[in-house]
Formats: sequence, C-alpha cells, structure tokens
Amino acid sequence: MDIGFVYRAIILEFLLELYVFYALTACELHRRQRFPLRLIAGAAVLLVAAYPVAAIYQRFGNDVWGRSFVYLLLFSLSVVHMCFVFDEGKSTVLFCCSVAYAAQNLTYKLFLILWCGIRQLRLCDGWGSNFDLIYHILYYAFFVAAAAAVYFFLVRRLLPYLSNRRLDKGMFALAVLILGLTVILCSFEDIYFAMLSDGGENRYTVFEYFVLRQTGNVFSVICCAMVLLLSFKTVEGKELQQQLQYLRHAVHQSQRQYEISKDTIDRINVKCHDIRYRLEMMAAAHQDVSPEDMGDLQESISIYDASAETGNHLLDVLLTEKSLYCEQNGISFSCMIDGARLSFLRDGDLYCLFGNIVDNALEAARQIPDRERRVVNLVVKTKGGILLIQEDNYYTGELEFRDGLPQTTKEDRDCHGFGMQSIRMIVHHYGGELTASAEEGIYHLSIVFSLDGQPVGEPAGQKA
Repeated sequence: MDIGFVYRAIILEFLLELYVFYALTACELHRRQRFPLRLIAGAAVLLVAAYPVAAIYQRFGNDVWGRSFVYLLLFSLSVVHMCFVFDEGKSTVLFCCSVAYAAQNLTYKLFLILWCGIRQLRLCDGWGSNFDLIYHILYYAFFVAAAAAVYFFLVRRLLPYLSNRRLDKGMFALAVLILGLTVILCSFEDIYFAMLSDGGENRYTVFEYFVLRQTGNVFSVICCAMVLLLSFKTVEGKELQQQLQYLRHAVHQSQRQYEISKDTIDRINVKCHDIRYRLEMMAAAHQDVSPEDMGDLQESISIYDASAETGNHLLDVLLTEKSLYCEQNGISFSCMIDGARLSFLRDGDLYCLFGNIVDNALEAARQIPDRERRVVNLVVKTKGGILLIQEDNYYTGELEFRDGLPQTTKEDRDCHGFGMQSIRMIVHHYGGELTASAEEGIYHLSIVFSLDGQPVGEPAGQKA
C-alpha cells in the first residue's frame, strides 16, 4: 500500500472526527450569509491542503514537535474555516473549536484504552484478512457511542453559556491551554509508546510497558475531561458575572426610571398648581377667559396629550412616560408602532428591550445643544413574515463600536454600557438579528424578528 495514501487517510480521518465535534460545539453560533457555500468551499480548500500536510506528516511525523506542528496546522486551518462560516468573534470560534479538539482527543484516548486491552489479550489474532474491516467497524461504533456520551455529559452543558458570545481574554487563554495539552500529550504518547511496542502496534511483550501505555491513556482522558470541566466552570462563572452585571444594571435602570417618573410627576404638579392658581385669580376678579389666557392654559395642559397608542398596553405606558420626558427636555419623539405584533415578546423582555432602546436614544438626544436636532424616530412595522424595529437619532461626539455594538461614553462603565448588551441578548434569545451603525451624526439601530418561526436572514441569524 502507498505509504502516502496511509498518511492522507490518517489526516482525513482526524479532520472528519474533529468536524463531528465542531458540529456539536458550534450549534449555538450564528451563521454567516451563504453558509452552505462557505462551508463547502472551505471544506474543499481544507481537503486540498491535506495533501501537502500529509507529506509533512510523512516526513516529520516521527518527531514530537513535527507531529505537534502537523496537528496544530490542521487545527489552525480548521479554525480559519470556522471563522469563515460563522458570524462570531474569533475568540468565541477558537474556544468552541478547542473544546471540540479536546472532546475528539478524549474520545480517541478512550478507544485506545479499549484497543490496547484487546491487542494485549490477543483477542484480534483470529481476524485475519478482515482485520482492517473489523477494526474500523469497532472504532467507529465506539466513536459514535463515546462522542454521544461526551456531548451529553460535557459539551452540552457548555452550549447555553456560549450563546451570549461574551468570551474574554481568559477564554482565549483557556483555549490555548486546551490546545497545548491535547496536541503535545497525544503526540508524545503515540510516538514514544510506539517505539516500545514490539509485538505489533499497541502490543507489548513487556507487561510494564503495557501498564505505562494504559496509564498514559488514562492520564490523557483525565486531562481532557478536566479541561472540559474547567471550560464549563469558567464559562459558568462568566455567565454568573454577567447576571450580576445585569442585576446591577437593572437596579441602576430602576433608580433612573424612578428619577424620570419623579421629575414627570413634579412637572405635572407644577402645571396643575399653575392652572389652579390662574383659575382662582380669574374667578376672584370675575374675569372672562381671553383667547390669550385660553392659549396659555391649553399649553399648560398639553403635557397630558403625550399618551401613546400602539396596540400594546405595556408599550403604551412605557412610551407615554418617555414622551413626557421628551416634552420636558425639548426632544421631538416620533413613534409609528404596530404594538400588536410584539405579543411574542414576554412583558419583561419587551419592557427591557424598548426601555433600553428609547433610553439610549433620549440620552444621546439630550446631549445635543441644537434643539432642532433633538429628534428620535422609532418605527415598528411588519412586512411579510418579518417584524422590523428601527430607531434613529442624532448624536454628538464620536461613537466607538466594538463587536458590532456602540460603547458607552460614560466613565462609569460598571453602571453604563450594559443596555446594548441586554438588547442584543434579548434579540438573540428570540432568534432575531441586530445591527447598529453611525454615520454623519446619525445613529441607526435595526432589529429584525421572524414572525413565522423561521430563522432571520438568508441565512443570517440562523443557528447551526
């Protein structure tokens, strides 16, 4: 048999196993547009690259660092492919791919424990010409069972925490740790224990060598399992930290809402007091109300005309209060909202979503010196099976975007800047897509939801 063919088969088999776990760990990631085309094109490039990589493996595969380089190169190429097909940050993709690599190595090492036992006990001596066929049937049957077990007991626990897509430098460092452990340890064992086998591959005439080999396999399994558990604990801790930030943000928003409500009530009380005083003066003087005085009175009570009617009671209350705030601060707030189509959002999510959208816009508008530019437009409309939320407002200064979201310009970043993250978390929770941009002093926010239960976009917004 052509030795080059053997090495190519090893490379392709490794990639196949790795991509099985990629499919499992990346199922919560959002796909880029034209996902099938990107997937197929990237896979074709990777298959072409497998030929020269196999040649490198054949030339340098008997050295620990040479073999490690081969698998690191294959892994790097596959990560580039995943970044090409998934619309996520590079640290998130790298983390998912590294977890998949650790899971693949864990599955492989579990099989080696079984296979070394079979070889040592000579249970396969009678397979004869069917050796390769029986070996591959046994291997893939074990792979499917072990992959399913690794997924259900370890990988699946990570997926809910990957959906928030907020992996920091600690996650990146953990990904590097996973990669280093799996590649170097596996290469070291395979090379040096192969040198010790003298009764056929993975068979040892010296029983102590067999014990050492199995000890190494068990140690590799423990390392991979510990790395996966550490990954879970790390992302779980990150999620708890985010929940704490969210609670702090909610407390801050409640305090801010109280202050807005208090200002609104105070303003209403002042207006009512003015109206009452002027009416008492007119009554005491037995004066008829002149057109000018009537105009003043109508202007005084115009604050009560800010009531919003959207077709959604909760949204009506929220936007009415925001409209009162706008009247107080000289902001033109324009709404065209089909609130009845927002019934698929839970009340808490609806209030948080629109509360943050409008609060951010009003905060930006309030900072504009020119009152004519203190304009906020909010539109909610449907077209076919798509619901579109659009918000536009003027702003001052410079907006910095990071990971597709505008960053807060306030110094207190612990209490600010979390609103947009909350908006995106809610949008992604309901399978929607969010885009934000700023140009020529105008900030644009666009949110798209599917009303027919299908993922948004073509196929943007889909999950693998």
